[in-house]
Parts: sequence; structure tokens; C-alpha cells
Amino acid sequence: MIKVKPQIQNHPGRPVPPKGDVYLPQAATIVKKQPMTALDCFFEFKMDSGKELGHQPGQFVEISVAGWGEAPISISSSPTHKGVFQMVIRKVGSVTTALHDLKVGDKVGIRGPYGTVFPVATDLKGKAVLFIAGGIGLVPLRSAINYCLDNRKDYGDISILFGARTPDDRLFVDELEAWRLRKDLTFIETVDQGRGSWKGNVGLITTLIPKVCLNTEHTATVICGPPVMYKFVIKELMKMHVPHRSIYVSLERRMKCGVGKCGHCQMNGVYVCQEGPVFKQEDILDVQEAI
Repeated sequence: MIKVKPQIQNHPGRPVPPKGDVYLPQAATIVKKQPMTALDCFFEFKMDSGKELGHQPGQFVEISVAGWGEAPISISSSPTHKGVFQMVIRKVGSVTTALHDLKVGDKVGIRGPYGTVFPVATDLKGKAVLFIAGGIGLVPLRSAINYCLDNRKDYGDISILFGARTPDDRLFVDELEAWRLRKDLTFIETVDQGRGSWKGNVGLITTLIPKVCLNTEHTATVICGPPVMYKFVIKELMKMHVPHRSIYVSLERRMKCGVGKCGHCQMNGVYVCQEGPVFKQEDILDVQEAI
């Protein structure tokens, strides 16, 4: 039996653990595949059982390729998107390279979903929501964003800030444009380095935060991006007097087994795969490695 001493007392969302053997993957089929950048590829899967994956925004699965192993990958689609689930997989190692080599109709193994959630269906209802995504961090955040947009009447003002390294690194380009055109939200993006025909903002994502009008007492901020981004984004939010209790972060750090057995993701006694990956920022102030 796997036992993990709980470190975080106020989880943003603790879903019911998966039933059955947590080590036994279930078969799924690739139904759509589309390159997004030089390293990132969009995948859509359908469980061979015909059942829904049953995930909530912010969760991840362990995806496996026969003969290559498995890797933890965030789910990018909202649970309101029925019948299939989506991920964006970055080619960074042997397992993800093997995934990129697969074709529509090929099979993979799926374990999960695992992890805590962005509490869009609970704590965030009735509030204004500010989403801040850096690079590949848009992938898990997209699940929460689309959940809120599919239930738009349940939320106040919605603002989305997105930063990419270059214009060529932008993900979900068509969706970004659709968000830009919507009248019921604010969408602003930037790139670190402008190239070619890019005429938008150039600069770090922190330069976008002052452009958003926040009622700090009634706004929840949800952040996902590379580890280096968190420190500076949160510092900027502190300047605007955003309380720690209103900030949610996703720390998909060094996860491997997904069930707290290998200890690969442990930070100061906190198991990210089990006690996260989504945390309230006030709960990890003492976890020095986290932010």
C-alpha cells in the first residue's frame, strides 16, 4: 500500500482516486494528430472502453507506448468536451519521441487521471478569474479556460494573459484569435522575441499584468508556466495586492510514476503528483523549491 504523509492541508481540489489497479493502463486510440510547433504536437484520444476519461481541469495522465515506457502528460481539453480528450505533447525524450512517431489509429496506454484540480467548478464559481499562461503552460490551463467559457454565466470578468518565447512557439493559434475576438473576456498576449510579421506585444509576460484591471478581493488568479516564470509573476501580483489565498499554481515538476511511489517529484516532503500538481500559493510559501 502506498502511504504518503499529507503536507498540504487545503487542497484546491482533491478528486476521487481512480478505481482498480493504479499501475494498469487502459487502451486508448489516437483519433486526431496535428503538429503545432517544431517540438509540440496536438493529440486527440478516445478510450477503447467507450467510457469518458473522467478528468477535471488541471489533472494529468500517464501515457505509455509499448516498448518505450510511459510519461506524465497534462490533459488539455475541458471535461465539457465529451467523448474524447486532448493533449499537447512536447518531444523531449524517448517516450515523447515515440509518441510523435505514432499515427491516427495507433494505440496507447492511459493510467489516470491523477492529481489535484483547478477548482473552477467549486471555489472559483462566482468570481472573476485571471489566467496567466507561459509557453507550454497554456496546455493544462486551456482545460480550465474552456471549462469557464463553456459555463460563462458562472463567472465574473475573465482575463487571459499568454506569453510565448517567439511567434513560432505560440500554441492553439486559432483559439487564441477566437479568444481575442470575444466580447465577454480580455485576452492579451506577448512574445519574448518578435520575429517576421509579428506586430503584437514584445516583452515578458509580467509586462501584461498591469494592463488588467483587477478587483483583487473578488478575483482568482490561476498560473501555469515554466518554473522561472512563477517568481516574477507572483512578485508582480504582490505589487497589485493580490492575496496569496487567491493564487493557484500548477507545479508539474519532475513527475514520473504519478502515484507517489518513486519519489521523483518530491519537494521538501511534498509529493507533487499526489498533493498537486495544483496548489494554492499560500500553502507552499514554505516549500522553498516550489516557487
